[in-house]
Amino acid sequence: MAEVREFKSRFGEQNKLEKMRAANHPDGVTVDPIPASRGEEITVLYYGPLAQNGASQLWMHTGYGPANQWSEVKDLPMEKTGRGWVAVVGADRGDRLNFCFHDNTGRWDNNQGRNWSLEIHEGGRV
Repeated sequence: MAEVREFKSRFGEQNKLEKMRAANHPDGVTVDPIPASRGEEITVLYYGPLAQNGASQLWMHTGYGPANQWSEVKDLPMEKTGRGWVAVVGADRGDRLNFCFHDNTGRWDNNQGRNWSLEIHEGGRV
């Protein structure tokens, strides 16, 4: 009997992006894992309006802290996949991770001014 080997991509197990996309959130954003703990890698799948408008490059704009006072702000290039655009960010600190998206033409998707956010927990999984 042939050995069955689990396929791993840089985004995790073979069907991780497929499962994330199947969630079909109306705003076009899916995050894994939820909840997230400091030290974990967080995968963000974006299939919102910018992804549907034929952009040649997307970035995830990120920062930590309160919604109106981000720190450690940076832009992460996203990778286009068959399920949408993907970025992986390390949960470097236990704090609120805020993010939104922009493309190579200067268009932004900031969730109608609310952005997206994820509370990063200290310690192990909750």
